[in-house]
Amino acid sequence: MCCSGFLKIMMFIFNGAIFLAGAAILGVGVWFQVDSNSLLGFLDDIEGAPPELSQLANVSYLLIAVGAVLLIIGFLGCCGAVMENRCMLLTFFIIVLIIFIAEVAGAIVLFVFTDVAEGLLGDLEDEVKRSIQANYGNEDSSVTTFWNTTMDELKCCGFRNYTDFDDSPFNNRAELYPPQCCNSTITEGGCDLRAAQSSDIDGCFDKLVKLIEDNALVIAAVAIGIAALEIAAMVVSMILYKKAGK
Repeated sequence: MCCSGFLKIMMFIFNGAIFLAGAAILGVGVWFQVDSNSLLGFLDDIEGAPPELSQLANVSYLLIAVGAVLLIIGFLGCCGAVMENRCMLLTFFIIVLIIFIAEVAGAIVLFVFTDVAEGLLGDLEDEVKRSIQANYGNEDSSVTTFWNTTMDELKCCGFRNYTDFDDSPFNNRAELYPPQCCNSTITEGGCDLRAAQSSDIDGCFDKLVKLIEDNALVIAAVAIGIAALEIAAMVVSMILYKKAGK
């Protein structure tokens, strides 16, 4: 009885955390859907985007779906453990098992089909550069807002470097580059070509890759931890399922 009570408490805490995480993800998905200045607005401004890139516009629906699934899992786990409801516990086990299998399959596909990912990245880079050159500097452009925010946060310049802004509306007005592309100590007359070349600020893509590489161990540890929690949750749910039948 003592062991069973402990398992119930752990299931309640674990699934309560899942429920809160689902609510947070659902909220982010709803925010993405209604915020015109978010990443979705930026993707909508990219002209001639490949079909793979256009699918990213559905990210808000994906987040909403994931959030809703986590809410359901959290609800089933909490109520199934507290009420000792065999149907809820079995449903919880099946859903977590499906998610675990999908995660393993996704990791295998990502590892095997690296060439596909590299090709998609090349298409993405070309389209992003065209979008910058067509829209950056226009008034009320989500592209301008998106890149200014990204460059401020990551301390970077463009997708690869300052040349991404060549022939953009911002560059054509005064032959200048965004201030993020220059060191503040050498921008006496603004961030012109000479100052941008001398500053040599890293591109945002390279900064993002470096950020991921620097935190690769943390990301791997989190992924392993999630997998371990999913396995533990399935084991505990089956133990409680068997006890509930007695």
